[in-house]
Amino acid sequence: MPISIRKISAVIASMLLASSGAMAQSGDVPAGPGATDFASAKEVRTQIAAMLADMKPGQGFAWRPLVRDGAHVAAIEIWKKPGRPAVHPAEAEYAIVLEGAGTLISGGTLVAPVENRADLVEGERIEGGTTRPLRPGDVVLLPAGVPHWFGITGDRLVLLGTKLPAR
Repeated sequence: MPISIRKISAVIASMLLASSGAMAQSGDVPAGPGATDFASAKEVRTQIAAMLADMKPGQGFAWRPLVRDGAHVAAIEIWKKPGRPAVHPAEAEYAIVLEGAGTLISGGTLVAPVENRADLVEGERIEGGTTRPLRPGDVVLLPAGVPHWFGITGDRLVLLGTKLPAR
């Protein structure tokens, strides 16, 4: 059964606003430069189609913001090839599978870690992690510091994802 992208977009936008502390007790939604708190189902489909059209032959990954509140971003991620196993030391990662299928390995130990940036450590593989299949509608929440890897089943895996600051 297809998931409602409109509902997913609204939930992600609400999470971004709440997690940033930008939503006041009165329920006011902040306005400001670059604030976009809603994307319709049509806009989500249009963005995915545009991203797929822009991907070059052999390109394995594309990322583009969908909604944002200042520094907090919910983005469409298109995976056509698996990336390297990764850890985000200070950020949790939240994602919803929109299209395609894949595999998630999470937990365990990242082997041969290399810090590429302050917010990203990549490794060769994960030992001792838990493997789960991914299908449209699945929801993933990876706490900060947890090794993870997305594998691809078929031609692509499309996620709506965001990073949330560790508390």
